[in-house]
Amino acid sequence: MIENVLYIHGFNSSPLSLKAQQTKTYLNEHYPNIAFHCPQLLNQPKAAIAQLDEIITQLSNVTLIGSSLGGYFSTYFVEKYKLSAVLVNPAVRPYELLTDLLGEQTNPYTNETFVIESSFINDLKQLEQDKITKNCYQVMVQTGDEVLDYRQATEKYQACKVLLQQGGDHSFVNYEKMLPEIATFLRWG
Repeated sequence: MIENVLYIHGFNSSPLSLKAQQTKTYLNEHYPNIAFHCPQLLNQPKAAIAQLDEIITQLSNVTLIGSSLGGYFSTYFVEKYKLSAVLVNPAVRPYELLTDLLGEQTNPYTNETFVIESSFINDLKQLEQDKITKNCYQVMVQTGDEVLDYRQATEKYQACKVLLQQGGDHSFVNYEKMLPEIATFLRWG
């Protein structure tokens, strides 16, 4: 029986993101016995992973939902702890994408500033998982994602359950309509 859902938000996002809030509301309405967790991630990869690792090891019967960079982090934890996860427009090689963002960044939700340095990129690279446990993932991608190339995710997770939708964008348009399917895959019921 699933007792905990850990939602891992993306880069420069927060627990206040629309998908995180929609997930929380859906769980409260349909699965009030399941606890929802969505921490504000620390801005550096090593710190965020340590933060998430501590949460996961303190919870029992946990499933993951990871959005964008949160999908990349979720993949690391699925393979480490043999969990199940739904990945929403997941980052596959964020260390390549974020090299264009070296320097100071500001989180639009928290107004916190932080710096992306080469060590940040190297730390992300160290988290990469080459081996994917196929039955542990449901991957949801939209072809209109303007931030990430959806084909990277469909290729990496090709042996997994992949839901490919035409159009949309990086936010995953109509995410809330996918929550019943997410619940079925993660066996919340």
